[in-house]
Amino acid sequence: MSNPGAGARAAPAQGNTLSVASVVAYAFPTVGVSLIAYLLNLYFFKYATDVLLIAPAAMGLIFGAARIWDAVSDPMAGYLSDRTESRFGRRRPWLYASVLPMAVVPYLLWNPPGLLDGMLLIAWTTVAILLYETAITVWFVPHSALGAELSMAHHERTRVFAYRQFAWYVGFLVCVGALHLLTVSEDRRGTALMISLLAGGGAGLLILFGTARVRERLEHVGRGARNPIKAIKDVLVNRYARLLILVFLIENIGTASLGILAPYFMQYIMHEESAYSLLLLSHFIPTILIIPAAVWLSRRFGKKTVWFIAMLFSAGAYVGKFFAGPGELVYLLAVTMGTGIGTGIGTVVGPSVQADVVDFDEHETGERKEGSYFAIWNFIRKGAAGVVAALTGILLQWAGFEPNVAQSEGTLMTIRVLYTVLPAVMISVGALVFLLRFDLTEDAHARVRAKLDAREAAAAG
Repeated sequence: MSNPGAGARAAPAQGNTLSVASVVAYAFPTVGVSLIAYLLNLYFFKYATDVLLIAPAAMGLIFGAARIWDAVSDPMAGYLSDRTESRFGRRRPWLYASVLPMAVVPYLLWNPPGLLDGMLLIAWTTVAILLYETAITVWFVPHSALGAELSMAHHERTRVFAYRQFAWYVGFLVCVGALHLLTVSEDRRGTALMISLLAGGGAGLLILFGTARVRERLEHVGRGARNPIKAIKDVLVNRYARLLILVFLIENIGTASLGILAPYFMQYIMHEESAYSLLLLSHFIPTILIIPAAVWLSRRFGKKTVWFIAMLFSAGAYVGKFFAGPGELVYLLAVTMGTGIGTGIGTVVGPSVQADVVDFDEHETGERKEGSYFAIWNFIRKGAAGVVAALTGILLQWAGFEPNVAQSEGTLMTIRVLYTVLPAVMISVGALVFLLRFDLTEDAHARVRAKLDAREAAAAG
């Protein structure tokens, strides 16, 4: 095994509490990446149909193909980052490699040449989104894997991902301001140019400076799977990983198109397009505020219980959204706060549970392959998202959607059901599967960690 040398700072001994500086260094770059991702996921589809005048079915196929490509590329990126050996560690070379693409891609995505139209415009948009999905893979998979190995302690991992989610939602808050500028601007293409330049440049700088201060666990270098086929096989053999794959697949069938549908819901059902930023804030402010409580609740009641209740809470809130209509903006915003609370808890506790599952893999195989695990979980999420995005665009066009005009009752009901009923049902099913089948509790994980610690002590002695 090669020695990474001084370029990669050693992480503290396992089980110790990480310093605030260590966790902030890990979470810091997430702000810029989050801004770019939310801009794409929350508004680009509508920007493309209403401003660039690309047909919704075409955009659905573009989004679907791009997300499927992203899903397919994730496992390879995870395997390669697990196997990377350099003086910077396993993950940092990948984070550095993402700096330039993340800085440039937003400009290409939001600012196609004005002379392009028809198939040439569709081709440009397709290539730009594929480049974005590649860039986000190069950053996201190694960064997620790094978070899982910063600490081996059961609850300390929840704290690590809490910081990361907080940074992620700071990026979202910046995105809300940018989206407000876009929705009220008389020159949306000019506003998109300004926002894309600032978002890309900011993201590149944040990744560069944050990665320079991040810490890696040097003893994991060289301990990835011997080949990608074995890595995939190990994930599928791991019963806890298989269960999470099923849960993520079920949930994402219901939730993958929410970002696409939200602006349509606000404009055509609520008749409150200018209040779109308020809808986003009503979801994400509770998401941010609940993060400290999520850490405390998971310590007090256990990760499994807290995550299950959070999923049911979100499902109930989506049921409530179904009954919102014109003139009921306050009601919609109040119900949306419920989806934010459930999401906030899940995005903190979920990755912490995933890190525990990686420990179980080490117990079984003797390898550390966080990259492969998080990549395959992302593959399931993004693969489902790709298919659902494609179907969403096709369903909107099939239902008779026409941009910037009053919609038929059939079109309105299609938007309403996809945005409220589908996520409520699928989240509920995923929650029940998780409750009934997952048993890697704190006590079970402690037994796994004790065996791993004893094994490491024997090898060192």
